[in-house]
Amino acid sequence: MAKDYKQLLNKLDMTRLPRHIGIIMDGNGRWAKKRMQPRLFGHRAGAKAIRQVVELGVELKLEIITFYAFSTENWSRPKEEVQGLLKLLKEFLIDEIPELNEQNILVDFVGSEQGLDSQYLAEIRALAAQTHSNTGMKVNIAFNYGGRLEIIEAIKKLSSDEIAALNTENFGSYLYTAGQPDPDLIIRTSGESRLSNFLIWQASYAEIYITDTLWPDFGKAEFTLALMDYQGRKRRYGGI
Repeated sequence: MAKDYKQLLNKLDMTRLPRHIGIIMDGNGRWAKKRMQPRLFGHRAGAKAIRQVVELGVELKLEIITFYAFSTENWSRPKEEVQGLLKLLKEFLIDEIPELNEQNILVDFVGSEQGLDSQYLAEIRALAAQTHSNTGMKVNIAFNYGGRLEIIEAIKKLSSDEIAALNTENFGSYLYTAGQPDPDLIIRTSGESRLSNFLIWQASYAEIYITDTLWPDFGKAEFTLALMDYQGRKRRYGGI
């Protein structure tokens, strides 16, 4: 299907693309299991799918893509897999920084500092900082991220005066994604139909697209199909 994505692009209305897309990358483990390989084999294949999506995002001049890379719940996975995921994330950044800068892509992390090794956190932030002068598409990596924890951490930042002035319009300025538009579209791969604690405040009016495709098989054509589906929706935001 990947070779057909150019034909699919002709069906897109380039004036109605979502500003912010969140992606729940699910199915790496099942993809590896089908090939009788360890789960980390699937995660490495999933990193290639990220590249495909980012490349198309640049081509379409999208504004923001947020990838759900590592949740606060993922710490409960086997230690070998967790360590492998942390190593893979760092290696991915090191390998991709030159290309990200060439494509004018800004990379940032959204998530909690709780439970993270301070040296590791400093290292991945320093890598991402190499892109912070870029002005093109923004790629958020939701790392050590949990939507409920995000809300709790936001509330803990507030003074009594700020709490008194709090409302649904200004609360977003205290979240990890402060200053960014809420996601218009959430994509989830592997057929699961839940948000899994991802952007639960920000996604309150997002369109949700579910595909049975496992994440390592999610390429430019699948991404284009998701955008086409989004453009077929009528967004009423609770109105008529």
